[in-house]
Amino acid sequence: MRASPQLSASLEDYLEAIYHIVESKQAARAKDIVDRLGVHNSSVTQALRSLAEKGLVNYAPYDLVTLTEDGQTAAAGVVERHAALRSFLVEVLGLDSKLAEADACRLEHGMSQDVLERLRLMMAFRHRHPGTAVRWDGNQGDFVSGKGA
Repeated sequence: MRASPQLSASLEDYLEAIYHIVESKQAARAKDIVDRLGVHNSSVTQALRSLAEKGLVNYAPYDLVTLTEDGQTAAAGVVERHAALRSFLVEVLGLDSKLAEADACRLEHGMSQDVLERLRLMMAFRHRHPGTAVRWDGNQGDFVSGKGA
């Protein structure tokens, strides 16, 4: 597998949309992407051509769109960042799920792997120890009870 190409936030949004459409329908059509993202046909066509050039989707005009192996990996990463952020925004910050969904979509594109991993660890700790205050312990490399901190 090749190294993942750098993608714009817009192309990541297209990959994420294709991922979810394929997950529910096994393949995506350009119209499915237009409907999901609320964009014009020409924008979808341009994005699909770009993603195909990068080896992330299988695309031909008027045909079904599927993710390549590299595309699946890249899309899964976007979906994972989105889910981690949405969970944090709802469960920790107590935001409304609709607002959390919109903000997670904006924030997911600039998140580093380090921040994602730290979010994952914190949310896992919170699920193992509900109601416990948490703090990061750099010596342990994990979250611990915030008592006595």
